[in-house]
Amino acid sequence: MVSILSLWLPILLSAVGVFIVSSFIHMVLAYHRKDFGKIPQEQEVIEALRKFDLPPGEYVLPHAGSPAGMKDPAYLEHLEKGPSGFFTVCPKGPPAMTGSLIMWFVYSLIVGILAAYITSRAVGPAPEYLTVFRFAGATAFIGYSVALMQNSIWYRRKWSSTFKSMFDGLIYALVTAGFFGWLWP
Repeated sequence: MVSILSLWLPILLSAVGVFIVSSFIHMVLAYHRKDFGKIPQEQEVIEALRKFDLPPGEYVLPHAGSPAGMKDPAYLEHLEKGPSGFFTVCPKGPPAMTGSLIMWFVYSLIVGILAAYITSRAVGPAPEYLTVFRFAGATAFIGYSVALMQNSIWYRRKWSSTFKSMFDGLIYALVTAGFFGWLWP
């Protein structure tokens, strides 16, 4: 069995590789640009919501409040009339990209650590490149992609957006698997 500490280099370099590849995907390639649509009469909607000074958080419209509230005729009427939806209110001001990028890198390190743990427990001594690649890649794919489906299942995110993000996760998993296969002790 290989110790996780001996895998610090593939963990670190896979996180750096994923960070670079994800930056390229989101800054250069255009396939995520239509994941979110523009609300009609955007300025009027913004002005209408601004007066409520909503704190940052996640919201649902209409809000039933409880399982019993979901049976309330007034709630059901709101659903029938529409609109209904889920939305996130962000803090005021420009997005804090530095904090998000740091969190993304830490997340990539966590996926790498999980890939190291599972692969180190699954493969025997002196494994072949493809054996390491398979275990590290499958683990990383789970870490980067599989849970994204919950957003389409429960929160009605467009499946096309989810599948594009899962495709990104496949690329990140391949990068992770490549570093692990190459640098396995």
